[in-house]
Amino acid sequence: MASSFNRVILAGNMTRDPEARALPSGQALTKFSLAVNRAYTTKEGEKREEVTYVDIESYGKQAEIIAKYCGKGSGILVEGRLKLDQWEDKKTGEKRSRLGVVLENFTFIGGKSQGGEDGGSAPRSRGGDTPAPSGDHGGDDVPF
Repeated sequence: MASSFNRVILAGNMTRDPEARALPSGQALTKFSLAVNRAYTTKEGEKREEVTYVDIESYGKQAEIIAKYCGKGSGILVEGRLKLDQWEDKKTGEKRSRLGVVLENFTFIGGKSQGGEDGGSAPRSRGGDTPAPSGDHGGDDVPF
């Protein structure tokens, strides 16, 4: 069997303020959505832009930092892994799923942070101190 590799690197802007909370274990969880833009030119020479929205979840110290210093419009570069969440819709009983990213590392980029300093000069956070849990993150939680 071939080896697997699950790594994603995205740069974009937050579409809304991060949603922060604590898990029953006491570990911090922050969720946010990232808008990633792609500009391209068609064969006919027409310039176009497409936007992809990606749900991101972060844990531990990184979650606390993101919740404290980021807000809607903040630029951020995210490294992480893809994660498929699956659940059953309580109203319809239908099976649902959503592909998102679990943040492992990040860097603030561009613009101004809420703290008033240049986002580009903010420190880089490394994920070595708090590994993100895998699997279910709290029973009946529906992702985003």
